[in-house]
Amino acid sequence: QVQLVESGGGLVQAGGSLRLSCAASGRTFSNYRVGWFRQAPGKEREFVAAITWSGGSAYYADSVKGRFTIAKDSADNTVYLQMSSLKPEDTADYYCALSPTFRLRLRPQDYTYWGQGTQVTVSS
Repeated sequence: QVQLVESGGGLVQAGGSLRLSCAASGRTFSNYRVGWFRQAPGKEREFVAAITWSGGSAYYADSVKGRFTIAKDSADNTVYLQMSSLKPEDTADYYCALSPTFRLRLRPQDYTYWGQGTQVTVSS
């Protein structure tokens, strides 16, 4: 059974940094792509960043480009989202998800497995 567990969320002041982690287990993911999404209260879930399971082809939403970095640890089944220069508008629940293709996918419905989410709050 595939399981994704996010951690690392919390409360941070604007301009600060956080690193989110997503630990995956349950099968091999060599042909998968991992994505991070976020959902703010009253808003739809939106794409943040994605990377292939091998750690290549990173892609970012325009809203986070240059501030967030997605990375895959080659030693284990963990994907990270390093978030810097955080803004109050980055406040949301953040989710990692797996899509059964190495191709870039930006829509939540293209991702099959989801974690439970971790909350990020950025104060002004």
